[in-house]
Amino acid sequence: MGDSFSKKENFKKKVQKQKEKAQRREERKANNNKGKDLDDMLVYVDEYGRLTSTPPEKRAEVNLKEIQLGAAPIAEEDIRKTGIVTFFSEKGYGFITENNTKENVFFHTNNCAEPIKKGNKVSFEKEKSAKGFAAVNIQLVK
Repeated sequence: MGDSFSKKENFKKKVQKQKEKAQRREERKANNNKGKDLDDMLVYVDEYGRLTSTPPEKRAEVNLKEIQLGAAPIAEEDIRKTGIVTFFSEKGYGFITENNTKENVFFHTNNCAEPIKKGNKVSFEKEKSAKGFAAVNIQLVK
């Protein structure tokens, strides 16, 4: 018995699909980029880690000796500071307003080399105390 017309047509379509599939496979093999070097593909990585076809821009050389690791160094400031006595109590304490920072610094007469009074211009050294900064080695400026 012979095959019907629709069976013949379905068989032709099936054979045609197999030929097209084989042809696509051959095209993929011919255009395959797998296994080739990156130099052939001209692919670069940008500063964000993305692949790109444009080469990176030329940058200036960095001197490795200029790179500092860790915290930035603290600039050494003058140990001796000047200011004006803005408050002085009979009990022996007072405050000096520093000229540069306009900060009030506590002092006691035990740290004074000479007797001082309100309005005197003085030079002193700042020292960290339990309650903040305190002036020590206080001397009158003439």
